[in-house]
Parts: sequence; structure tokens; C-alpha cells
Amino acid sequence: MRQTITQKILAKHSGKKEVQAGEFIDANVDIALGNDITSPLAIKQFREIGQPKVFDRNKVVIVQDHFTPNKDIKSAEQCKFVREFAHEQKLKNFFDCGSVGIEHVLLPEQGIVGPGQVVIGADSHTCTYGALGAFSTGVGSTDLAAVWSRGKIWLKVPESIKFVYKGRRKKWVYGKDLILYTIGKIGVDGANYKSMEFTGDTIETLPMPERLTMANMAIEAGGKNGIVEPDGITLKYIKSRFRGKPELYRSDTDALYSDVVEIDVSRMDPQVSLPHLPENSKPVSEVKNTHIDQVVIGSCTNGHLEDLEIAARVLKGRKVHPYVRLLIFPATPAIYLQAVKKGYVEIFIKAGGIVNPPTCGPCLGGHLGILTKGEKCIATTNRNFVGRMGDLESEVYLSNPAVAAASAIKGKISYPEEV
Repeated sequence: MRQTITQKILAKHSGKKEVQAGEFIDANVDIALGNDITSPLAIKQFREIGQPKVFDRNKVVIVQDHFTPNKDIKSAEQCKFVREFAHEQKLKNFFDCGSVGIEHVLLPEQGIVGPGQVVIGADSHTCTYGALGAFSTGVGSTDLAAVWSRGKIWLKVPESIKFVYKGRRKKWVYGKDLILYTIGKIGVDGANYKSMEFTGDTIETLPMPERLTMANMAIEAGGKNGIVEPDGITLKYIKSRFRGKPELYRSDTDALYSDVVEIDVSRMDPQVSLPHLPENSKPVSEVKNTHIDQVVIGSCTNGHLEDLEIAARVLKGRKVHPYVRLLIFPATPAIYLQAVKKGYVEIFIKAGGIVNPPTCGPCLGGHLGILTKGEKCIATTNRNFVGRMGDLESEVYLSNPAVAAASAIKGKISYPEEV
């Protein structure tokens, strides 16, 4: 058939035996996701369509994770508007208040998304779920409204780029480094409207949280979606979580790709992306000693329990630099609770860090850590555009949790071995 995993999923959901890159299809949607920023416009457009009810109240998901706990009156009004819609529609999967977490960590954790699905979300980082072997991608709020109404998405089948990662990783090198290096190699538009298929012996041993991190940042290379073929690691992860029946697809050995990119991971050092684009990635050794004012560890990219464990390992028994603010964001209530039980939260607080509720917070310049003019932050988030975390003259550097934690201790961008 010469079909990639992405083509196979889209063919199944559009009632076809196969689909070709560039073909326009109308695909059935398994999950349609909105949040507290994108849902208000989607709700307004949905009502203009004239549909009284969403296509399936079990498949429409809304997570109030960006400006919550509400940072001001406007965000409180926005969340109230969304909350009333969710209650009116009797949505099964509405996450608010104490149940809310960062959506792209929360949905896999809750078993809402899984292998073989088509997941559409009004958030660009919806591509995260490709780590589970799903086709997932972000759309605009008006597109989401149409999906809520029809249960289908009209889209063009993307071409695929195959990324083959080979070799054993060095200490302190994680999935975040693999994707930052990749974006640096191909650029922020290097995979424009293409499926980024992550393969190779390195990926085969990569833990699920790190796969999620890589798929999450496919959009930072312009990708339509990121995806990993489901395997034993996938099945182990979803075994006690996924609510549906997983459909496992694999690319044909003779599948057609627009390009194949091979990367030798054994030579890779921890990466840091310099302002103001994720593609500005360099080995940490080349940016050492860059002064910083703030460190953020969390987000949908690196807010998993495993990320907190890495940071805690570096910070244990040490103190944050007196002129640095360290902000920790466990991605979900369950992760927060586990971090408490495992002693990570105590380590963070004793080190001088601030542990925040599960929220996107400063990642998008929302709240709980906004930068002012001239300040520099190293963060485990996914974007470092101009003004992304505050003032237009502030700077954001991207890294893995170990580099971020070490930098918090030293007061400057640092290699973990230095502490």
C-alpha cells in the first residue's frame, strides 16, 4: 500500500482504503478539544451555526488551563462563559477548578486520547498525542466549532518526513534535547504542513513522557503533526488509562516520505534554544554563563512527574541563586500529589523554589511569572518568541529540566554536572 501511519489513520477515519498526500478528506473526529482561551470564540461560532447540541458530549473536551486560577476579572468572565456552556451541553470531560491540569498532559493521563484516534484541538500543541500513535493536530476556534457541530474535520493529507534517531544518549540528554536539536537542524518551517514521524532505535527506548515532549514540539518545526508508532512502551502506558480500544497502525516498509532525516544522538549534548526562535538551538557549552533572572520548570512540554524528578535530583540539597526566581508547575493534580508523596515538592521549597498550581501560567505570558524589560528566563516550555513570556525586551531560553535546574542554582545557564 505504501502508506505511512498518518495516512492509515486518516484513511480509516475518512472511510477510505488509502489516502494520498495532498488529498482533501472529511475525517471523523474522536476527540475535539478546547480550552479557556480558544473555547469562547468556538462557542460563539457554534451557536451561530444553530446547532443546539454538540455532536457527542463524550467526545468534546474542554480544559480551563491557561488563565486559571483566574488572574483577573476578564479571565474570570471568560471561564464562567465556558463553564456555563459545558454545563449546558452536559460535557462528560470538562476540567475546571481542582480537577484542571495542563491539557496536553491531562488528556493522556486521563486516558481520553489513545492510539489510532483522530484528535482535533483549538490549541497548536494538540500534536502532543501523536506520541501515543494518534493523528492529532491543532486548528482555529472556528474550525473547532464546525467539528463540535459535525463531528468531522476537513483537511489535506500531509506529506511525511521520517526522522531516524540512532545511538545511545549521553547523560543529561532527553527527548527535549532531541527535538530542540531537530528543530535547529531543519528550522521552524522545515516541516511546514508535514507529518513528523519519529523513528529509530533511540526512539524505541525513549520513555513515554519524552515521546510526548517530542510530539508536542512538532508544531515548532511547522509540522502538521508529530507521531510515533505504538509499541510496547505505548501499550504499557495506556494499559491502565485508555478508555477506548486502541487501534495500532504502523507505516509500510515502502511508505513514501518527502524526506528522511538521520540523526546520531550519541554525539548530542544537552541543547539550549536562544531567543527568539526554537530553531536557535546550541549545545549548552556554547551558551554557558549567560545570566538569568528566572527559571520555569513545567508546561505541557515538560511538566510530567519524570521532569520534576530530574529537576529534584539536581536541586536536592542545594539552593537557588539568591537573585533567581525558580517557578515549578506540576502539569496535573495527580502529578502534583505524586510529587508531594515522593518528596520533590519539599526539595523544591527547601531549595528556594515556588511550587504553583497546575496551569500554563507564564508559558504564554499569562500569569505567575511574567518577565519585565531586560529580564532573561530559561524555561522547559516550548516557545521563546519575542514577548512570549512578558515584555517585548525580555528573553526566553529553552532547555530540558536538568539544565534549567542547574541554571537556577548557578544564576546562569549551566551544565548539570557543574552542580
